[in-house]
Amino acid sequence: MNRRELGQTGLTLTEFSFGAAGIGNLYREVSREDAMATLDLAWEAGIRYFDTAPHYGHGLSERRTGDFLRGKPTGSYVLSTKVGRLLKPVPEHEIPDHGFVRPLPFAQVHDYSYDGIMRSYEDSLTRLGMNAIDILYIHDLETATLGADSYHHHFGVFIDSGRKALESLKSSGAVKAIGLGVNEVPACLNLLAHMPLDVILLAGRYTLLDRSAEPALMELCRRNGTRLVIGGVFNSGILATGARPGATFNYTEASPQIMDQVRALENAATASGSSLATAAMHFPLREPMVTSVLIGTGSPASLRRNVAMFGQSLPDATWDALDIARLSSS
Repeated sequence: MNRRELGQTGLTLTEFSFGAAGIGNLYREVSREDAMATLDLAWEAGIRYFDTAPHYGHGLSERRTGDFLRGKPTGSYVLSTKVGRLLKPVPEHEIPDHGFVRPLPFAQVHDYSYDGIMRSYEDSLTRLGMNAIDILYIHDLETATLGADSYHHHFGVFIDSGRKALESLKSSGAVKAIGLGVNEVPACLNLLAHMPLDVILLAGRYTLLDRSAEPALMELCRRNGTRLVIGGVFNSGILATGARPGATFNYTEASPQIMDQVRALENAATASGSSLATAAMHFPLREPMVTSVLIGTGSPASLRRNVAMFGQSLPDATWDALDIARLSSS
């Protein structure tokens, strides 16, 4: 598995990385056996960058990820988790629904303050059962998650207080890199205007179909040296399934216009001897500022299929055909 340097942090990430939301029971329950089998397969495939968060399964993903990685040699992998949410124990009937099936019995409280981030970091170490985290992302500091009013409040708290916690953790060597993990470009631009970041984990905004990270964010990352980890490369499904009835784009049913665009991309990929899903996985890595593509799954079969697709190479002619198809269908 090829690796890329994460800027000046001293970290190198595998180009294909493992997103651990799925093993936190996102949308469906995953047994511990299947979760560990999926992680085993990821390791056997050469994946050495693993991303988790307190949000995923209300702590379940961190527990499972830590249990798996704890026995691996120190320095043989890169681990990231996130801050911005604290977990509060609640009775079973009060567990909120955040899309995770049978999560751990906690509610989530957004807290981007200095104390909140320090506590989140320490709580994550406890759940992971580890004494170090490589990359720490600020999670979901964006209007899409928080709403406009809450975003402005939490952003102010973070800039006045929370950023000092991240900067302190990095300067002390407790973490090697700090970043932002979000789903929207304006949140990235806003935070970069206030502080430097080593890396941004951006979901769904630099894909075959959605190029909204261009040009403003990509150009700013080039100037600042901020690297990107790209998640959501299938835009919640349609770039994996193709333009099939009921296909979803960014978690809602795809519009006729999106379906037409995807048909054009799929036809171009097929005609060049590839597949839409394979092209979707490889596309972000054409940009030098992208360090890794993050794929999330809780299924060994799904991961095996994705690893096989990622191992395929795409000729330049495929990208030329895809560019023409995208422009002609826009």
